[in-house]
Amino acid sequence: MTDPTMAERREFFDGLYVAAGGGGEPLPWDRGGAPQQLLADWAADRGLRGPGGAGKRAVVVGCGLGGDAEFLARLGFAVVGFDFSAPAIEAARALNPTSTVDYEVADLLALPEGWLAGFDLVVESLTVQSLPRSIRPRVIAAVRSLAAPGGTVLVISSQQGVRTETEIGPWPLSRADVDSFAGDDFELVRLEQPPGPDGLPRWRAEFRNPH
Repeated sequence: MTDPTMAERREFFDGLYVAAGGGGEPLPWDRGGAPQQLLADWAADRGLRGPGGAGKRAVVVGCGLGGDAEFLARLGFAVVGFDFSAPAIEAARALNPTSTVDYEVADLLALPEGWLAGFDLVVESLTVQSLPRSIRPRVIAAVRSLAAPGGTVLVISSQQGVRTETEIGPWPLSRADVDSFAGDDFELVRLEQPPGPDGLPRWRAEFRNPH
């Protein structure tokens, strides 16, 4: 399989969002505004709600239509949701016209300098697996770079080998891929394998930046 370029992935996702907005096929990851269930369960297990999130910053990588970002905002976080697809961000803003979430078009490999080490919670849900495998180490390093000292990185992904890969992706993460989010300095707090909506196991990994 030939690895696509980042530009080709952006074009692919732009097309999906434009088609969905024009009444075409619904997006397979659209949950009607609801958050990713594995994120919601994780937050509930840790009591991550109300005053516990007040005054803290969260970022959702590849936020799409904003379900996860809106969920974190309801918990009291100041949230940035970003995506490299401009049509996705336009749709997220239109779907959430009174939202407190700051929706931005941004490239994970060219992040605004002010975001680096700027967030108490970084949520990466199914985005890394959707990007070219050839740049996976750079993409994972970019996700890590968003976490503030003491901050948490939550990774949710399909598992490599559990589902069939195709030329158009996604390309699920191996255990080694998940472990690499720790790098040389982050702590792996918990690694779980809960089932996704299709019953197949997912990765859900929580890391902490101790510095």
